Parts: sequence; C-alpha cells; structure tokens
Amino acid sequence: MEALDQISTTLALTMGLAWASGINLYATLLTLGFLANSGNIVLPPDLQIVADPMVMAAAGLMYFIEFFADKVPGVDTGWDAIHTFIRIPAGAMLAAGAIGDLNPAVEIAAAIMGGSMAAASHATKAGSRVLINTSPEPFSNWFASVGEDIAVIGGVWACINHPVVFLIALAFCILLMIWLLPRIWFGVKKVFRIIINLFTREQPPPVSPPQQ
Repeated sequence: MEALDQISTTLALTMGLAWASGINLYATLLTLGFLANSGNIVLPPDLQIVADPMVMAAAGLMYFIEFFADKVPGVDTGWDAIHTFIRIPAGAMLAAGAIGDLNPAVEIAAAIMGGSMAAASHATKAGSRVLINTSPEPFSNWFASVGEDIAVIGGVWACINHPVVFLIALAFCILLMIWLLPRIWFGVKKVFRIIINLFTREQPPPVSPPQQ
C-alpha cells in the first residue's frame, strides 16, 4: 500500500505540474515555491530550485505581466504563441524533476510524458482563447483567464495534497481535451480563414468618371 501511495503521489506531481505549466507556467512555479517554503511539500532535489527567492521573484514578475496580457483580446493570443516555446519545455523539465533521483530512462520517459501533457493543455488553452476572442465583449476573456489561474493554483495544490483525487480529475480532463481539441482546431482554422479572406479580398476596380 505504501508503494502504491508513493507511485500515485509521484505520478500526480509529475503530470500535475506538466498540465498546469501548459496553462500558466508562472502561476505553477509561484504556487509550487510557496507550498515548498511554507512547509506543505518537500520538493525532490531537482525541483528545490523553484523555492529559491530569486526564482520566485522572477516568476512573480512574469505572472504579474501575464495576468494583464492574458486578459486583453488579441494580446493573449500573441502571448500564448510566444509561450508555445516556453511552457512545453518547462512542463517537460518540471515533470522530469518531479521524478526525483531515479535512473535516466525514467526521467526521460517523464519528460516525454510531461512535455506531451503540457502541449495538450497549452493547445487547449490557446485554441479556446482564439475562439473566445471572436466574442465582441471582453468579459468572457476575463472570466476564462481568471478561471485558468484558479484551476492552475487549485490543481497544483490538489496534486500535492490529494494525489488520487487529482489523478481521477486529470483523467476526465484528458478525455475532455481529446474531445475538444479537434473541434477547437476546426474553429481556429475557420477564424483564421475569415481573417485571411478579409485581407486578400480583391478590391473592386475604380469607377471611371463619365465622359463629358
């Protein structure tokens, strides 16, 4: 039973950090660092760096910037596009670090799974934001951003304190992403097709003035 608990705890932390990183990396790092410094979790050696005050300060600054950028329609999509190259590698690194001092093959496997999880949650978040931005009012964008922050902070806390419950919830989340991603991709293609058509539509030829 103790071995099973250890496996579920490690798996929840590994996949939880990767999932959360794909949505909001800086909130993930801040929450993890806060829980470590407050004594709620003993981090594996490879993750103890996130509790360093300098790392937390950098994560806090970036979270402050993202908090506002993520609530401006259009700006959030550009921010997500840039963070495709940040959130996914970071998710892989956090997943590998959460494994602890095991053999390199397990760490590489964790990095592959973590990167895939971060990519899936990032694609779901970024794609849904493109669709939400088609709404003429900004409130849906704000609600989505705040909801994502709450989900990330609550998810990191849950994967540490209630790993089995978190793994069950994560399984449902994965099924939901599998169902959503093809529909989001179809919607995103439709939105960009409309935008391209607006810029490439041929202008009517100028009307010549009548001859006198």
